[in-house]
Amino acid sequence: MADLFSGLTLGFSVALTLQNIGLAFLGCLVGTLIGVLPGVGPVATIAMLLPLTFSLDPASALIMLAGIYYGAQYGGSTTAILVNMPGEASSLVTALDGHQMARQGRAGVALGIAAIGSFFAGTVATFFIAILGTPLTKLALLFGPAEYFSLMVVGLVFAVVLARGSVLKAVAMIVVGILLSTVGLDLETGQERMTFGSQLLLDGIEFTVIGVGIFGIAEILRNLEAVETRDTVRQAIGRLIPSRSEFKQAYPSVIRGTFLGSVLGILPGNGAVLAPFASYTLEKKLAKNSSRFGHGAIEGVAGPESANNAGAQTSFIPLLTLGIPPNAVMALMVGAMTIHGIVPGPQVMTRNPDLFWGMIASMWVGNLMLLVINLPLIGAWVRLLKVPYRIMFPAILMFSCIGIYSINSLSTDVLFIGFFGIIGYMLLKLDFEPAPMLLGFVLGRLMEENLRRALVISRGSLETFMERPVSAALLVAALILLVLAVLPSIRKGRDKVFTE
Repeated sequence: MADLFSGLTLGFSVALTLQNIGLAFLGCLVGTLIGVLPGVGPVATIAMLLPLTFSLDPASALIMLAGIYYGAQYGGSTTAILVNMPGEASSLVTALDGHQMARQGRAGVALGIAAIGSFFAGTVATFFIAILGTPLTKLALLFGPAEYFSLMVVGLVFAVVLARGSVLKAVAMIVVGILLSTVGLDLETGQERMTFGSQLLLDGIEFTVIGVGIFGIAEILRNLEAVETRDTVRQAIGRLIPSRSEFKQAYPSVIRGTFLGSVLGILPGNGAVLAPFASYTLEKKLAKNSSRFGHGAIEGVAGPESANNAGAQTSFIPLLTLGIPPNAVMALMVGAMTIHGIVPGPQVMTRNPDLFWGMIASMWVGNLMLLVINLPLIGAWVRLLKVPYRIMFPAILMFSCIGIYSINSLSTDVLFIGFFGIIGYMLLKLDFEPAPMLLGFVLGRLMEENLRRALVISRGSLETFMERPVSAALLVAALILLVLAVLPSIRKGRDKVFTE
């Protein structure tokens, strides 16, 4: 407990500097903005803004990028409630009852309970990170290359299990991501791999290029193809603070959603995205009259929004303690840490305690800022939502190109994001989910490093992965999960959950 308090004291001394407060505010504001505007999510935005962090110290850079991520979770609920168009995938569930509340003249109450639930969930989830950080880091320090390789295999299997759609397609995306990570010079021998004789590919493919192309440009193309329809609420927003009876009805859902989201957010493979869906299902099952759901039930907003934000916060736990990114956004965080010369993993807490604890403390600061930003600026967001997206997309595309060019000053990188944008668009049309590919790309390099180290230590014996108990247990767990995912009965149930 003494370590926890000393760590938090250090963290707040870092987070409460004038520069870091300003960067946390900027991150939360930008995150809320991209959450409000469908079409560009936190993955593409963080990838575009990475060049701006080069001149910052690592703690300040990650504080701003983290603010963008959990700010986007807040902003997505605003669009879902007011326009019935979720800014983020995790806000899909909020739209079911939130928009119905808005049509009944209770938009303010829906926005208010979403903000309150999000603030409470974010605060509690950050406390979870602070408590679990030290013991998980100590555990991770006991891991060798074999255990790390097996842990990453488990992470990729979770990505397959938790991805929507076909299991085979999810596996294919991960394999493609791993293959892309091997492009360039061999780690050990310096031999060219899959460069096709091109000097441009000798250093490999930048993860920012893939992130902006697959998630940013592809989303713009998909949105331009769709007919723009908005079910905008005509009624006044009304009061933002829920009445005593509404609060009494909603607070158990907030508590349950916070707990559920905190647990699911830790799971590798984007468990945070499933948190609001799981919360909505739970609230519907526990309700005395489940027919109210879908017709403006306040629990249908309070539970999922709390789960959404709790999951977004606790997804930092595997990143900060184990160095394993549980979702696409955290994969970009790994890239950001690498750019600043920091090796993700348990050494972060011991070698960079100011970064570790500073990020945790900044999440409390950020959650308070989001409460202040969101509620007073609802009028501004409503006016912004009236601007046609077709006018916004050229500006987004221009900033994407400028951001990518500024990283290496290579015009070919701009061409690459166009290429990956077209690939990403084709993947979306063919119902492939691109997130597992980015996870495979980031984890591919780490897996290769740890695989080679383990084989060097064991003098080339693959038996080392089964001789070490932790490694063997992780590989067996991964195999069981993969077998369960492809069983017909489990697959049907999984497809049903995603369809609902």
